[in-house]
Amino acid sequence: MRLLLLVSGICVAIVGIGTRAEAQNYPWCAQYSDGSGSKNCGFTTFQQCLADVSGVGGFCTQNSTYQPTRSSRRRYPY
Repeated sequence: MRLLLLVSGICVAIVGIGTRAEAQNYPWCAQYSDGSGSKNCGFTTFQQCLADVSGVGGFCTQNSTYQPTRSSRRRYPY
């Protein structure tokens, strides 16, 4: 019984420590021309996207749902 409580306590602690998951938010999407209509919006630069579709076919577009993250820099008063 004590072992069960110990194991469940450890599991609760692990779940509590973990960070929350966030969706990917990247500015470029690769639309593949393999007939499946698949799309990958996991590219930070246009060049990365072009390299991915190179040889397999497809094209790159801007992600219409992309929202840049706010800068974490502090703004100092003048």
